[in-house]
Amino acid sequence: MAFADYIVFMDESGSPVLENPDPDFPLFVLGAVLVSKSAYVDDVVPRLQRLKFAAIGHDQLILHERDIRRQQKDFAFLQVDVEARQAFIAGINEIVADAAFEVIAAVIDKVRLVARYADPWSPYELALHFCLEKLLERLLVLGQDGRMVHVVFEGRGKREDRELELHFRRIVANEARWGRQSLDFTRLRWEAIFADKKSNSSGLQLADLIARPVGLKVLRPVQENRAFEILRLKLAPNGLKVFP
Repeated sequence: MAFADYIVFMDESGSPVLENPDPDFPLFVLGAVLVSKSAYVDDVVPRLQRLKFAAIGHDQLILHERDIRRQQKDFAFLQVDVEARQAFIAGINEIVADAAFEVIAAVIDKVRLVARYADPWSPYELALHFCLEKLLERLLVLGQDGRMVHVVFEGRGKREDRELELHFRRIVANEARWGRQSLDFTRLRWEAIFADKKSNSSGLQLADLIARPVGLKVLRPVQENRAFEILRLKLAPNGLKVFP
């Protein structure tokens, strides 16, 4: 089996639970980073490593958008030195802007979903379906027909991972149809990988950084959102799906 020249990393922002949505962020966002393996090992990983060494002297720091934004936990050091904080944020923005990867994202408005459908699919399942559709299209365009592509998720727990993997396998076996499109996912071989939260995967950390800014742009489109303006140029063609 020939492996794909690309790898995919996925992470989410917001809760997939439909009941009692957070009024400040009533969305579920699933973001995918599609990157060539050569760009990943030659550029993305070493640049993130260098950023961490410069910021705290070692590379065991795991980037979490929420903790960076709140300057808490491992990122409490951002509160201490303004210049260090500015350099760290600028370093992240530079890596995201320069690195050769594409972003695909699905944003599910949970309030509208419940209002429109009597028995809606899970927001996670919907978002995953939309993201995999676009990934299939892009990977075929990139000449990966017939190859095995690995999709890396951050593990959320044994039960949650088992449920997600089951739906993932149903989608890529063409057993979970949605809407009018009838794409043939079997043109690729798909493999889901669930990584521990402490795995320090550079790709998962990139995916973590992109999901919330995309959701905020959908939620409050006129609000200043510098993170999204950087990501806008990384979006794959028609790579952002908002539903419903």
